[in-house]
Amino acid sequence: MVGDKARGEMNAFQRNGSKETLFAFISAGDDPPKGDFPVQKKSPKLCGSNYPLSIAFIVVNEFCERFSYYGMKAVLTLYFLSFFHWDENLSTAVYHAFSALCYFTPVIGAIMADSWLGKYKTIIYLSIVYVVGHLVKSVGAIPSLGNQAVHVILSMVGLFLIALGTGGIKPCVSAFGGDQFEEEHTAERSKFFSIFYLSINAGSLISTFVTPILRGDVKCFGEDCYALAFGVPAALMVLALVVFIAGSGLYRKTPPQGNVLLEVCKCIGFAIKNRMKNRSRQIPKRDHWLDWASEKYSKQLIGEIKMVTRVLFLFIPLPMFWALFDQQGSRWTLQATKMNADFGIYVLEPDQMQFLNPLLILVFIPVFDLGLYPLINMCKFNFTPIRKMATGMILAGLAFGLAAVIEVKINETDMPQLVPEESLIRVLNLAKNPVQVTIQDRDLFQQPVEAFQNPAEYSKLILNGEQQSLHFTLQHQGLSLAFNYTVKEKSVYSLIVFEAEESLSSHLITDLEAKPENGLAAVRFINGLSQDVNLTIDSEQFIAIQKNYSASEYSLLKRDKYNNGKCITETGEFTLELGLLDFGASYTVVITNVSGGAVKTWKSEDIKANNVHMAWQLPQYILISAGEVMFSITGLAFSYSQSPASMKSVLQAGWLLTVAVGNTLVLVVAQAAPMAQWAEFVLFTVLLFAVCIIFSIMGYFYVSVDPADLEEKEEKRETSSRGNMISLVTQKTKL
Repeated sequence: MVGDKARGEMNAFQRNGSKETLFAFISAGDDPPKGDFPVQKKSPKLCGSNYPLSIAFIVVNEFCERFSYYGMKAVLTLYFLSFFHWDENLSTAVYHAFSALCYFTPVIGAIMADSWLGKYKTIIYLSIVYVVGHLVKSVGAIPSLGNQAVHVILSMVGLFLIALGTGGIKPCVSAFGGDQFEEEHTAERSKFFSIFYLSINAGSLISTFVTPILRGDVKCFGEDCYALAFGVPAALMVLALVVFIAGSGLYRKTPPQGNVLLEVCKCIGFAIKNRMKNRSRQIPKRDHWLDWASEKYSKQLIGEIKMVTRVLFLFIPLPMFWALFDQQGSRWTLQATKMNADFGIYVLEPDQMQFLNPLLILVFIPVFDLGLYPLINMCKFNFTPIRKMATGMILAGLAFGLAAVIEVKINETDMPQLVPEESLIRVLNLAKNPVQVTIQDRDLFQQPVEAFQNPAEYSKLILNGEQQSLHFTLQHQGLSLAFNYTVKEKSVYSLIVFEAEESLSSHLITDLEAKPENGLAAVRFINGLSQDVNLTIDSEQFIAIQKNYSASEYSLLKRDKYNNGKCITETGEFTLELGLLDFGASYTVVITNVSGGAVKTWKSEDIKANNVHMAWQLPQYILISAGEVMFSITGLAFSYSQSPASMKSVLQAGWLLTVAVGNTLVLVVAQAAPMAQWAEFVLFTVLLFAVCIIFSIMGYFYVSVDPADLEEKEEKRETSSRGNMISLVTQKTKL
């Protein structure tokens, strides 16, 4: 059982935030340093209260910094996919490599602040690095600047600097805010952290909703404006730095005092090294492997490290939860690109769905604290922290199970996967009468194809090599015409049949092999007129098509109704109405004739539109957000209650590393074991359930302790040991 003190700590954490907020709270929760330091001048107070004026600058700084980080990260996966044209696996791998780096670097920032520069200078210097990273990243997103290699290099350098900056200041800012309060103002300090966490969640919520709009709704250089989507977060980070520096004269700045994490690592390293040197059987064994460090380090430090290692052992299964949780910005965003995003009054961008997580966290924390947990306690169920964390894992696993089901439904509208020596073909009959199509040695198209008949599903064409020349026969009103076309493997074709000079003719044209990316619609035109045409679909799409059933290339358009197009011919300018071009669909539009001041067209849907609505992602976001509240907030609060106050920074490092390792697991799976997306979701679900069982077993055998009790027992044992040693020495003297 956790003691009353531990439960109080846990409740404080549960009131205060999500995964991100917990990271910031770790070092900040400690009391301001004590000792012989120069007397700090008192900061002016806010409106006569006990709140220092300096915290206003820190809160605004944190809001702007979190806006810049989450805003940039929200559009990152689609940037890799559509700007670099990387595949989904590579985009996911690089996204999670960046995320992992963001959670490795806080260790560097903590060491810099505690052992070298102090918190204030560390925040300043690493914020400058942060700003430079954002600027480099934004410049790398300008299409006209260099080639693909230049864009990739600038983007990777920018992301590395951002990871170093955001990770480095993560353990410093909230701790620096806590330092601004005098020791007697503990209540005000606690309320400050609540405001601090609110600024974090507000920055995350607003940025994940706004930056996808800047990306998708604003056009620059003829395409999605990633330069603006990265530039606005860069401007917010510049503002964050300016605001923080503006409050410089008001801050209380404490000098560095040494980093306990380094001491812990040195102690553990010395214990291992000393044990390896003394492997002889003649040397007496010691109770614990850390006792081999007693020649150099104090019993108190060794005892505290023993307490911490018990908690860190429980951290071993935790990375699997983060492996699932952080895929909201990668795999789940990619899934959203294949869905219908029309909510009637508003069309969501696929990367905007991420805003649900911070929104749901703000809702769930009071609901759980004030409703769910008290209700469970009334039912006399012992809902221990270990059980809460295991429940959080189960909820995250269920979320991925739902994601797998949705992925299967999405795949129903996908094009079939092509294999070697295989192609797909269909017939578009643009003649006035039915046509019977026969392909050499193939039993396809047994029924005649009616004029302007909506084409059936593509038919599979088996080849005898990488390419093959096939003999096509067209039968029409007693006439039989033959054509030869070369067909390549892994390709998709449409055979266009049309009338020419009182006879039949045909073209074999290449179709799209997969759905358009990012929920865009693809459209191409076939000019059935006897004169060339120039088409204007919107203000940026201009297409020239030659006469006599020539076909244009595909144009990618955002989902919308296009009824104000223009068709310019030798005889004049006419209105072109295309109707709705839907999410993920591919269309062929045939211009048949001109009459009444408008162009007559026939539209065929080559690839079906996305028919699974994006709202179906809401249950999985609800489950994983509820899982985060139960897992993350409870987990770190519980682990804190089981370790000495002096070891909190060590636990911070351990907790952050579980997030980094979890993102690394996603990177490995995406690159080493590519599979169907639904199968990958199932794999992560099974792995998390298995890890949940292991964690539950570990938690069952874990005995909760009060660090104060352990420290007291350690002191008594040490006192008793010293007494025995004195007694032995006395007896030896008498002899």
